[in-house]
Amino acid sequence: MTPDPTPAAPVGPTATGAAVDAVFRRALRDTLLLLAALSVLGVGLGALLAGLPGVWGALIGVGFALVFCGTTVLVMLRTAHANPQTMAVVVMGSWLAKLVVVMVVLAVLRGQTFYDRVVLLVVVAAGTIGSALLDYRAVASGRIPYIEPTQRQDPPDA
Repeated sequence: MTPDPTPAAPVGPTATGAAVDAVFRRALRDTLLLLAALSVLGVGLGALLAGLPGVWGALIGVGFALVFCGTTVLVMLRTAHANPQTMAVVVMGSWLAKLVVVMVVLAVLRGQTFYDRVVLLVVVAAGTIGSALLDYRAVASGRIPYIEPTQRQDPPDA
């Protein structure tokens, strides 16, 4: 009796898929909460330190952080169950699109005086570093199984 070379089909929805989705959902939720808190704190401190230009700098900075961090996690969540090639193409395509959007916005903002550049820089840095740490925490504490339980099928009678 030779073993069947075809792998057994997973039983129902995969435990690994649900765990991966939970990690990405947690990372997205935590990032959005961070950016909400950062917008309140950034706008408040920006207003105190630089007036209305500080407010605009903080709002633009939160927007940049949202584009940098939030869309990456969202794309990963949406493509988590796709094949690796599709996931890589979509993630790389979204990264290139974000890069173009950021370059266009920076080109439009160049020479403008309605926002404070220092507040913008601090808010973008805080949002990006904070989001990376939250993503790390979500992945490190995620309970993703190493193996997937499968249902064995008896070989056909010969």
